[in-house]
Parts: sequence; C-alpha cells; structure tokens
Amino acid sequence: MRPDLTTTPTAAALRDQILHHLTHTQGRGPEFATVFDWRLAVSYTVRDLMVGPWVQAIRAARDQGAKRVYYLSMEFLIGRILGDAIINLNLEPAMGEALSLLGLDEQVILDDEPDAALGNGGLGRLAACFMESLSSLNCPAFGYGIRYEHGLFRQRFEGGQQVETPEDWLNQPHPWEFVRINYSYEIGFKGHVDTVDGRAVWHPGESVIARAYDTPVIGWGGDWANTLRLWGALPTTLLDLSRFNAGDHTAAAEPEALARTLSRVLYPDDTTESGKELRLKQEYFLTSAALQDILARFLAEHGDLEILPEKVAIQLNDTHPAIAGPELIRLLMDQHGLGFERAQDLARRTLNYTNHTLLPEALERWSTWLMGRVLPRHMQIIQMIDEDHRRTTNRPAHIGIVHGDQVHMGELAFIMAGRVNGVSALHTDLVKDTVFADLHRLHPDRIVNQTNGVTPRRWLRMANPALTRLMDDTIGTGWTADLDQLKELAAHADDAGFLQHLHGAKRANKAALSNGLLAGLGVRADPDAIFDVQVKRIHEYKRQLLNVLEAIALWHRIHEDPNGDWTPRVKIFGGKAAPGYWLAKSVIHLINDVATTINADPVTRDLLQIAYPPNYNVSMAEDLIPAADLSEQISTAGKEASGTGNMKFTMNGALTIGTLDGANVEIREHVGAENFFLFGLTAEEAAAERARPGHARRAIEASEDMKIALQLIAEGRFGRAESYYALLDRTWNDDPFLVASDFDAYFAAQRAVDRAYADQAGWDRMAALNIARSGFFSSDRTIRGYMRDIWHAVPVVPA
Repeated sequence: MRPDLTTTPTAAALRDQILHHLTHTQGRGPEFATVFDWRLAVSYTVRDLMVGPWVQAIRAARDQGAKRVYYLSMEFLIGRILGDAIINLNLEPAMGEALSLLGLDEQVILDDEPDAALGNGGLGRLAACFMESLSSLNCPAFGYGIRYEHGLFRQRFEGGQQVETPEDWLNQPHPWEFVRINYSYEIGFKGHVDTVDGRAVWHPGESVIARAYDTPVIGWGGDWANTLRLWGALPTTLLDLSRFNAGDHTAAAEPEALARTLSRVLYPDDTTESGKELRLKQEYFLTSAALQDILARFLAEHGDLEILPEKVAIQLNDTHPAIAGPELIRLLMDQHGLGFERAQDLARRTLNYTNHTLLPEALERWSTWLMGRVLPRHMQIIQMIDEDHRRTTNRPAHIGIVHGDQVHMGELAFIMAGRVNGVSALHTDLVKDTVFADLHRLHPDRIVNQTNGVTPRRWLRMANPALTRLMDDTIGTGWTADLDQLKELAAHADDAGFLQHLHGAKRANKAALSNGLLAGLGVRADPDAIFDVQVKRIHEYKRQLLNVLEAIALWHRIHEDPNGDWTPRVKIFGGKAAPGYWLAKSVIHLINDVATTINADPVTRDLLQIAYPPNYNVSMAEDLIPAADLSEQISTAGKEASGTGNMKFTMNGALTIGTLDGANVEIREHVGAENFFLFGLTAEEAAAERARPGHARRAIEASEDMKIALQLIAEGRFGRAESYYALLDRTWNDDPFLVASDFDAYFAAQRAVDRAYADQAGWDRMAALNIARSGFFSSDRTIRGYMRDIWHAVPVVPA
C-alpha cells in the first residue's frame, strides 16, 4: 500500500514512497539502483506532493473567477528543482532522515540533477524568481516559455578561449514535467494574405504544432502552485511519405527539421539572415502559442471578450514577445470578428511590457522585408497600429514603430502596452529620459517603476544553509516569507558573538568552495583571503575588462614591493559570451591567459589568484554567491538596467564595489553609503565623458597603473600579444564603456577594500548590516508591486 502523503509526511512515509517509485516508476530494485535511479525516485516522490496544491490552485482560480497573470519570457533560468521544492514544501528534516534510512547521501542526490538550460542570465533568473514569488503569494499565474532541447550552450575553455557545445539536459527524463497533448496549437509562418468578404485571411506557407509541457512551481509553505508551461515544437506532418519513397529522403523530413529547429537552441546566432529568421520565428512561436492558449482558457471560463482585460494580465518580459500586440489583435480580428479599434483597445489594456535595457542595440529591430516575409499578416497589423498611433497622438514625424526599412520592437511594445515598467529607480528615470523619451512625452503616465527582486527561499534558505541556521536561531524563521524581518539582525551588528558566528558561516562557505570547485581548477584559494567575485554575462558594459586590468596592475605592484602589506585576494569570474560577440570572447581569453600567468607566479601566488570556472549556471551561483566577500557590480553608469546578482550577493553578506548604476543605487541607499565601496562616474558624467574626443587616450596617459597593465598585455606577458591587438586598440582609441576613465577610481576603491578587510570585526559588521538591510530586494515585494500597480490582481485562497 502506498503511504498517505496528504499531510506533512514522516521520514518513514517518504522512504516508502521513494521505494515505491524506485520499483514501479524506475523499474529498479534497490540493489541495482544507480544515483540517477534514486534521484528520479526522490523527484517523483516530491512531485507527488506538489500536484495536490497545484490542482487545488487551478480549481480555485477557475471557480472564483480570478484574474490570472501570464508571464511571457524567452528565458526561465529555473536551475535545479528538487532542492528548492523540498524547502518550499517544508520537507527538509523528514527528507534528510528518509534518505539516511535508505543509506543515501542527500547532497549526492541533489547534485545529480542537471540545470534546465532554459536561460542565459538575469532576464531568465528574474522570470524564475517571479514564478516562485507568484506561487508564494497565491497569485494565479502561468509562465510561458520554450522547451529548448539544448537551450543555451555549454561553455568550456580550450587554450583559454570559449568553445560552445550543446547542453544535453534533456538527454535524460525530466521528472517535473507533464505532457499536455490536448493543449496543442498550430503556428503558421510565411504564405500570403487574401481579403475575403472584407476580412483579411492569412494562408501560412509553413506551420508547426506547439505542444504544452507543464511544470508545477510550488510556493513557500506548499499551499499554492502555479504552472510553467513550456512549448515544444512538433511537425504538422511527420513525414512526406511520397517524397521519401521517391528517394528524396532529406526533403521528406523538412517539416520535422523545421519544428525541431524552433525549440532546439536558445538565442541562435543572428548575425546571418537565416539566424535572424529563426530568432523571429522562435519569438512568434512562443507568443502565438501562449496567446492562443490564454484566449482558449478565457473563453471557456467567461465567453465575453469585452471583459478580457478584467480577467487577464499579460506581462512581456523584454521585447522578445513584443509581437504579442499584433498577434492578439490578429486573433481578435481574424478569428473572433472584432474591428481593429476594439481589438487594439482590448489588447492594450491586457498587455504590459518590462523594459530591461538602455542599450539601443538590445531593443530588437527586424527588417520590414523579414517581418513581411515571415509574418505577412502581422506586418499589415503593425502598420495599422503605427498609423493609428500617428493619427491619434499627432506625434512628430521621427517617432514610430516603422522607420525606413526597420520594425522597432521596443516602440511596438511600448505603444501596445497599458503599462511599461523599468526595473530599478534609476533605470526607470533613464527610460523616460533616453530610449523612450519621445513616447514618454506623449504618454506621461505609462512608465512605472518596479525594482527587481530575488526569492529568499532559493538564494538564502537553499543556497546558504549555514547563514540560514544563524538567522533562524537569531530572529526566527519568519524572514523566509517576509524578508523585511531581516532588519531585526541590525540589533546584533555590534554583538561580538553574533559576528563571530557570521564570520564562521562565511568562512565555512569559502572553505567548501576552495576545497571543491576551485581546487578542481587547480586554484590555490586560501579561505582567509578576500573572495572577490564577478559573475554575469560577459559584455563590454559590464566591464569584466576593468576587473582583469586591475588584477594585472595589482600583480605588477606586488612584484614591485613583494614585502608590502598586501591583502590576499582570490578573484573569481564566471559567465558566457554570445557566440558571435568576438570582443567579449576576447575578454574571456584574456582573463584565462592572465590567470595562467599569475596563478603560477611564485612571487605573488600566495597573495593573488584568479579563477574562471567554465559553464557558469544557477547551481554554480548557489556555490559562489554564499562564499563571496566582495560583489563586483562595476558596469558603466547608465548602462545596467537593474541587476539581480547584486541583490543575491548583498543578502548573503557580500559587500559591493560598484558604480551608481541600476539597482546599485537603491542597494547603497538601503545598506548605507558607509557599507558600500563606491567609485566611478555617474550616468550624467559618463555621458559627458563619452562625448569628449580622445577621452580614452587622455585617461590612459594619466594613469600609470593602467598604462602598465596595457603595456604588459602588448608585450605578450599573458599569451600571444596579437590575440589582443583589437582589444587594446579599442581601449586606447574608443573605449565606449569608459574603462580607462574609471580605472584609477576603481583601483583606489579596491585598495580601500583591502584596508577594510584587514579589520575583520569591522568587515563582519558591514556584512551583517548588508544582510539586515536587504529585505527590500525580495521578489515578493516586487510581485506585490506588479499586482497592485500593473496587473490589478489579488491573491486567491484555495477552498
């Protein structure tokens, strides 16, 4: 008999259920089971406990006629699910005991789970945090994404250079998902548009089927679960049998090849025309499948399209799903018979858009030729939207969605959104003043601010059990659901006993990282050294180059004075560069070459080490962030929208060295200027500096440390100098992200870090205050703001 798991299960009940799944789901006896078999048996046991709240939540939302939130994102960087679900279901003690009864090592089981390769960086991790908070707050929601077969590439280094290979996370069963064959929708591309009886009729030339794969997302406490619905692409025709029998085997399989390509890789290289077409098709595939599903559910429950905005809130995570505006209008017009003006009004009151970037090149643009060829009906509707906006606002001629031969997706998303939100206070102001300044003047109430946040369940309770135990013992467990309660820790910031325990928790995390991941790289990492961490996507504006140039300058100074009063430091980098972004890949190469030289130097190796573990992902972040002493948030001011890594570091007790950029501004305000290492130009100063001819060369000539660092690279001290000629030339003669202009201030701030770290009690006090004042950066607070100010949604209590 299977055990009763309707209440919080005992260790014995969990043990019995694990054995049941091992035998009846995996088909294994305990004596033959591998770690993989045991991990799946444990996962299915935990999944069983998620299904009840999930079904009850879906039923409650339907029965109570609740407004639902739909979050459309090209990325959901969910990480490993098993450990997170155990925590949110409050199974930690019982599960640990159950696995012990079975003679299993819980950490070995947890570590066997692969990371789902469904995202790249902050955008996707934010989506995952939001999904968890939506469930923790009982807000009925669906997340919509693509079930990438390979997702983002797996990164490895050969000769210090990034090499991309496919991720293989789906080469084994994914125990958390449910295949929904009955939720399948046809998605068309290309073809032509006719007019029949006064209405446009699109006849696609290609089509695929979008099939739903559902994963429950359990909230804190285990009372509510929402749905992450990922779409997999299938061919409408499995095989053209007549062509196959005629010997044209490749052509016969074209429908299958098209479908599989759509859901195979996240962000295919779009430097070619075929790459651009694939990117656009992927974005439309996700968006059309989601909107068809949303309308089907709405009509089944309500029927009256006039109340669509009262029951549905759709959030577009960046411009990737911006085609949602034209697609929703198309569905309302072409399938449900509404006129354009009514369809556009309903769509605009239903859709909202989150802007994540101030970089113009990151606001997607498609050629009118590509849009018209791949989505001909949508190109017509885009022109209708653009013309209607021009007519109703009397806007200046330079404003609009279609400029020359390009469709501007940022402008489309803005014009079709009821609300446009920035993701930090500074970013929101800059959105108003820069990328959407003209549209903001026309629609002054449309842009709002909801500063990003991260879930404390994964990023504290799961990732940092040592710190969690200390906080639970000190202020109780209530902070897990109400992160503002961390402020109670401030009263202990001058308690020597508390600070000693805090220091011990941090050192234990550092020792685990040193003896594990870093030792595996051959890096000698002393846990008493500063662990200085910069982990994020490799991009010029994030300025990993500034960090590695400072390392070179520091290395040189230590050589000049090897007996000086130096503070030992371990610099840790992590992150991937887009396959076609050669300059970012050159920075990766430089970091690895510098590490090879510095780590082997007998004069400095006890004082400075550099580590760059490959294939940075969520699981690696869960190891690195709790072990960090110093958080590198050094982007050029005015370029980072928000950041979420900066928040995770802060709440784990790392001090920040950073510019006044993104959410750094709010972090500094909350933790106190005295507990933050500030340097660099402000956004306004950076804009003025960038406009000055020759700013890069002038700044380098004025900085002896930077000149030496660049000279050492040019001399070939870190590998072949010719590998870095282009990087050196850009730094000397262009430097659009002001590495040179901020270098001396950054170097000085790092020496201030050295001095502060030498006072260990003082450092621990600053770390304690960072933790105590980080409550604002919970994603629960962010989601409450969305619910109140953007979605107008309320929590639902299951019957």
